Amino acid sequence: MKQQQVVVTAASLSRKDTVISIAIIGLLFFIFGFVTWINAILIPYFKIACELNNFESYLVAFAFYIAYLVMSLPAGYILKRIGFKRGIMYGFWVMAIGAALFVPAALGRTYGLFLAGLFTLGVGLAILQTAANPYITVLGDKERAAQRFSVMGICNKFAGIVAPLLFAAAVLKPTDNALFEQLKTMEGLVKEHALDALIARVMLPYAIVAVVLLLLGIFVRFSPLPEIDTDTEDEQLSSSNAGKKTVLDFPHLVLGSVAIFFHVGSQVIAVDSIINYVSSTGVPFLEAKVFPSYTLSATIIGYMLGILCVPRFISQLLALKVCTIAGLMFSFLVIFSNGRVAVLGHETSISVWFVVLLGFANSMIWAGVWPLALSNLGRFLKIGASLLIMALCGNAIMPLLYGYFADVYGLKMAYWVLVPCYVYLIFYAFRGYKLVAWRKIKM
Repeated sequence: MKQQQVVVTAASLSRKDTVISIAIIGLLFFIFGFVTWINAILIPYFKIACELNNFESYLVAFAFYIAYLVMSLPAGYILKRIGFKRGIMYGFWVMAIGAALFVPAALGRTYGLFLAGLFTLGVGLAILQTAANPYITVLGDKERAAQRFSVMGICNKFAGIVAPLLFAAAVLKPTDNALFEQLKTMEGLVKEHALDALIARVMLPYAIVAVVLLLLGIFVRFSPLPEIDTDTEDEQLSSSNAGKKTVLDFPHLVLGSVAIFFHVGSQVIAVDSIINYVSSTGVPFLEAKVFPSYTLSATIIGYMLGILCVPRFISQLLALKVCTIAGLMFSFLVIFSNGRVAVLGHETSISVWFVVLLGFANSMIWAGVWPLALSNLGRFLKIGASLLIMALCGNAIMPLLYGYFADVYGLKMAYWVLVPCYVYLIFYAFRGYKLVAWRKIKM
């Protein structure tokens, strides 16, 4: 007998159901972070094992995140047809297929197949995020949306701290610093065998990940997570959106999607580039591998401050404005600061620590932009969320630009790509979110 699907509106959820739903979404954000931020160590790892330049190594981020551009709008229509809960289940299963592709890719040391696996992971993740983010917006008071996003962000970034360290523990050895130096002088079959053995280390971790993702899909299928009916609008939203035909009729949403593009692109650059940048300052790879955790820890500190202060002491809009300005300031400090400093037992360039501080600046931007962009969309909420998820392709394009400029101008000067990102984010925080209609230009 076919099980009847439970459909409720956000307003009718009991407090218990709301807490359970948020807890399940928190688990999803942990998984997002675990799968996503492991790229921070995959990029330098593949650069060595597959003999890549900077641009080629950042194809890891490109292949993973370009899936959002390809899949986000289709994901919205899929969720509209099958519902959020089943969509999350299928998203996990697609991700499991992507993780499983790492096994044959490692057997043949085939970089293209690794990229295919990463793209498939990204497709599944696009479905999951399209489903998960609207839950956080509608499950509770709108003015406290930034708090809920901060909690989700902590889940995401904590996973980001854990994932690279677990991956490093699984695939790296204490003697690898010497091995990486020896690879520079190895030739012929000796080098090929060494590289084959190095890349083969990723098979077991990703096989385990594939199994876990498969089981998580089954868990969601039988979990108490309710199906939220976002197509049911209240009278005020229905009347105010009566003249709206598509999501493109909402300027604050379209401009918000551009803001998400620049935000996620700048965020992933700060995390995924730092190992290579720290290594370029003379720090050994096995020591540099911990720096993504520092950047993500700075982000978590920002989230915690957001939970404590928003909206009790400051509004989520003011937090957004402060973070965007801080991001621009830290970007300039990364580029122009010089000298070395010893912090937390690491002696490296002081500019490295401003890259770390970018994690703090990025902490409240997503939480600020997302509810502003989705404000008053009503029946367009699912497709509007898809448009914002599509903007996560900034994670694909911006790091690739950084990698190109790093090859041409150097790793430090390549951080100039961050400046226009934060300039636009400042525009949206102060002006863009207010626009409710496109102005027609009179000839």
